[in-house]
Amino acid sequence: MNEKKRLITYLVITFALSWSYMFFIVRPAAGAASQTYQLLVMGCMFFPAACMFLTRIVTREGMHELLLAPRFRGNGRAYLLAYFGPVVLVVLGAAVYYAVFPGKLDWSGGYYRQLLEASGVPYEAQQAVPMRTLLLLQAVQAVLLPGLVNLIPSLGEEWGWRGYMMPKLLKTMGTVPAVLVGGLIWGLWHAPIIALGHNYGVGYPGWPWLGIAAMCLFCIAFGAFLTALTVKTGSCIPAALAHGAFNGSAALGTLVSADGGNPFVGPVPSGILGALPLILAAIFSLLWLTKHAEEEPGEENNQ
Repeated sequence: MNEKKRLITYLVITFALSWSYMFFIVRPAAGAASQTYQLLVMGCMFFPAACMFLTRIVTREGMHELLLAPRFRGNGRAYLLAYFGPVVLVVLGAAVYYAVFPGKLDWSGGYYRQLLEASGVPYEAQQAVPMRTLLLLQAVQAVLLPGLVNLIPSLGEEWGWRGYMMPKLLKTMGTVPAVLVGGLIWGLWHAPIIALGHNYGVGYPGWPWLGIAAMCLFCIAFGAFLTALTVKTGSCIPAALAHGAFNGSAALGTLVSADGGNPFVGPVPSGILGALPLILAAIFSLLWLTKHAEEEPGEENNQ
């Protein structure tokens, strides 16, 4: 079986099983306790890797070129970029948003205070620790911990998308089409949970199609960055670290927001203003990938 047929098989299996889980397991739990629902949503992240193994078995491809070896040697800068780059992009995106909407900036942590109260933390308990201290602790945690804390669930996605899908797309089409198609596939995979309100909420004009389209654009941009990390290192581990770091720090800009912002605008990187630094990073990633493919054609598929 050639690479294109294996890729199609992988996508059919992944979408069939993932969407079935989202429709029949996650959707009925949307009104359940928040923690239960969030755990079920996290469960979606393991399907791309699990389906990769299933595809390898069904197509008799075998377990070679898994792209799982860390390959630290010579890739120190790539790992630093993977771990801290997403946080930098999130902060820069928030800075762009607040530069455009300075009235939305609230250094007293008004929105964060609302979140604490909504989670059951009484106002008196909040006063025991100064708000600026709480904000600082949250910021430090968002910088240092998410990459490692979220590594396993993020690897559940990245081992499938960047470790299996993208090498086959890069082999069967040009670099730019591969990144665009790969990002579109990744974004559409999120469609059922986007419709449930994940990332963008519900009830907005154009729901849920506008949210799905926005997710596809985000996945194209972020996917370019993650693909460059994978090709550079020959491993999907940096992509998983970056994915985890991004997920864990995406809401960092809302800590100093007056109202939490708008998911289609900012300060979160899913918004057009919040995503501007990520879009620039995606352009540089595409330029690097194109140059790499020209200098060493086929290497990204043999690492």
